[in-house]
Amino acid sequence: MTAHHDLVIVGSGSGNSLLGPEWDDRSVAIIEGGTFGGTCLNVGCIPTKMFVYPAGLAGAPAEAGRLGVDLTRDAVHWQQIRDRIFGRIDAISANGRAYRDAGQENVTLYAEQARMTGPREFVTASGRTVTGDQVVIAAGSRPRELAVLGAGLPQVHTSDTVMRIPEAPRRLVIVGGGYIAAEFASIFAQIGVEVIQVVRGTGLLTHLDATISERFTQLAGKQWEVRLGTEVTAITPADEDAPGTGPVRVSLMDVDGNDAGHADADLVLMAAGRIPNTDRLGAVDAGLDLHDDGRLRVDGFQRVLADDRPVPGLWALGDISSEHQLKHVANHEARVVAHNLTATGPLLASDHRFVPSAVFTHPQLAQVGMTEDEARNHCTAVGEELAVAVQEYGSTAYGWAMEDETGIVKLLAERGTGRLLGAHLLGHEASMLIQPLIQAMHTDLPAHRMARGQYWIHPALTEVVENALLSLNTGG
Repeated sequence: MTAHHDLVIVGSGSGNSLLGPEWDDRSVAIIEGGTFGGTCLNVGCIPTKMFVYPAGLAGAPAEAGRLGVDLTRDAVHWQQIRDRIFGRIDAISANGRAYRDAGQENVTLYAEQARMTGPREFVTASGRTVTGDQVVIAAGSRPRELAVLGAGLPQVHTSDTVMRIPEAPRRLVIVGGGYIAAEFASIFAQIGVEVIQVVRGTGLLTHLDATISERFTQLAGKQWEVRLGTEVTAITPADEDAPGTGPVRVSLMDVDGNDAGHADADLVLMAAGRIPNTDRLGAVDAGLDLHDDGRLRVDGFQRVLADDRPVPGLWALGDISSEHQLKHVANHEARVVAHNLTATGPLLASDHRFVPSAVFTHPQLAQVGMTEDEARNHCTAVGEELAVAVQEYGSTAYGWAMEDETGIVKLLAERGTGRLLGAHLLGHEASMLIQPLIQAMHTDLPAHRMARGQYWIHPALTEVVENALLSLNTGG
């Protein structure tokens, strides 16, 4: 049986936002074999940040003591926190699915997995063939699996499952050194869990600017145990008579292959990143081009490529094709694809020049643009001198109020032009403080004009950004 549609969307995350009024009189299909709403809603940005906020409250007593305030944490009610979060999220997911499935006569929901049998053709798990004049692949990503003995034990979780556990563990081993691992380490440590983070590399968040990565690695090590240069070799039940319910022993080795002891834990979180779902779609068999990491290759207009040429009527967006596994990037690409699907004039191109990101740990981190190494290479290539400024939060009045000893703003710019090349923040509300710097980079506002061309509220924490801009000492 074959069903043909004007538009087929694979995935119900950002792809679900493509359906504007222009599609009301056309036949649309949505293929979704997982939970409706995609990664961000169900297992990503939203639930994790809903854990981050109460975890920050739980960790407040440690901060307050430095300022002469005695606070106590009587209890952290994991089930109450969890149920508040998923009581809201699960309802949004269910309502979104019901609306697309039963609330729109022109939309058909195929709630099952599907594989490509051609550039714009799919066969679902139940054997139905689905084709489309236009097809958008927005099938997202999933946690990376590690080939470790014992990884299939019930005590071993991924970011997709760990937020729904019935009780918080007393001891938790987290495997990975990226932003997912760091956020969960921060959440669990703040609510009182003994956390051991096992990292193959030499630091945490090493994809960030080196100054930020090094400082955060030091700060993390003061909040939970961080074992660098270490790998997990096996996970075994501590009680062989109850392998699926009791604690586990995590065997470790260093990067040279030497025994590094073990760590005992109630649960293990595998957080070694996420991989695109192209293999589950059968993208290679359909003749589509892939990056080395498995992502679909697309051009600037989000058209999927095969043999380096755009495939007519085939588009992709989000984690399945983007190097930026970020919801705001997927949403931007969705707006581009939505325009291009019905464009009668020139196609719209995605703008990936200044993609910001944040890590919601304690403290927060945020970045946009080039790292110092990248900026230095850039300046050498264009014949400019690199200006670097590192401003401490504690150098401002609000920083004094906080007695802040860790927060920094690091800015990179071309000294002659004042053009901002990168911004890297670590500290309280870094994810918000960075926003005017993102705007300046998008509008090509030079650092000296940004610093002196407007008022900065005193004594707001934003003065640390103002002072960093002034410290760059750029011309113009």
